[in-house]
Amino acid sequence: MSSDKTMNTYKRMGLVLVRGSGSTVEDEEGKKYLDFTSGIGVNSLGHAHPKLVAAIAEQAGKIIHTCNYYQSREAIELSDALCARTGMDAVFLCNSGAEANEGAIKIARKCGETRGASTVVTLHGSFHGRTIATLAATGQDKFHEHFGPFPAGFAYVQAEDKAALDAVLDKSVCALMLEPIQGESGVLPLSAGYLRYAAKLCAERGILFIADEVQCGVGRTGSFLASSCAGIRPDIVTLAKGLAGGVPVGAVLARGEAATILKPGDHGTTFGGNPLAAAAGRVVLAELGASGFLEGVAKKGERILGTVLSWKHPAVIQARGAGLMIGIVVSVSPDKVKELCIAHGLLVLTAGSDVVRLLPPLVITDAEIDRGLAILRDVLDQAAKA
Repeated sequence: MSSDKTMNTYKRMGLVLVRGSGSTVEDEEGKKYLDFTSGIGVNSLGHAHPKLVAAIAEQAGKIIHTCNYYQSREAIELSDALCARTGMDAVFLCNSGAEANEGAIKIARKCGETRGASTVVTLHGSFHGRTIATLAATGQDKFHEHFGPFPAGFAYVQAEDKAALDAVLDKSVCALMLEPIQGESGVLPLSAGYLRYAAKLCAERGILFIADEVQCGVGRTGSFLASSCAGIRPDIVTLAKGLAGGVPVGAVLARGEAATILKPGDHGTTFGGNPLAAAAGRVVLAELGASGFLEGVAKKGERILGTVLSWKHPAVIQARGAGLMIGIVVSVSPDKVKELCIAHGLLVLTAGSDVVRLLPPLVITDAEIDRGLAILRDVLDQAAKA
């Protein structure tokens, strides 16, 4: 392999992956790995899904990109399908989760402008992206190092503290933005009671409720939107990651005033909603809409949690999550677990300081789950003895 001139912004694991099929990937040496990462929740349909490959190839032979002064049938159909699936009124298609959250923040600020409300409240432990504004929205100090000064207008509150939330949602606030399941800080689900309370406060006070479902949305939890599990309907939902199965895409879905507040010139994107990404997104939505698909995701998650808890392993402190978004709190180094898993042919993720995170493709089979968990258990045995 030639020398690597890419910037040193990731803790690389020494693997160069060259191909994949379903829930398996292969490196350039020919070694195969079970993929319990799906590109951090991106490869929702696994690798080289036949329908996704065919749609991308077919679209590439027609038109890959057109500027947004014009429309493509693919983007129109993807937007219509997203609204039909979520009950939202309009969609802005972009390229990533950070871009989607930037768009949501701009919508919220413009909606609050007439009443002088500009503050966006987020939760401690949240993660909303790596742009300057979404870093400011992120409620973790470690992400705020080196890159200040940050834009003003963000406030943070402790998750699950209803009294604190009640106090902070004053007349200066235009939006509350939260992840129904906090992914990067350790796969931390917010309780349904807290989510319903937050939605109620926002509705009563004219504050927009934004659900950041970049990681936990698009079927990852066994429901198309994680927020729907709590019986709430946000004003804005942001999606990305698994929405196009690996092609870069993001989406801001909005309803009511939030769906109509932006006017020509207020916001835009060069690549967002291009026909290639939209064609891929249509395939993902169609597959997730197949009978029993999302129910199957939920059952697979129950299988993982049930198996891990049944071990009663001394290195496992807790297992939590929903669907195929699982966090296993361990007493050993999660980074060491990740390294040992690679050696044994399994790819996993970490989150926070003590969590092994599992985000398998939504199409993973029960047999693959069992095989991957057997590797993970052996690795935990090794790590506990080290």
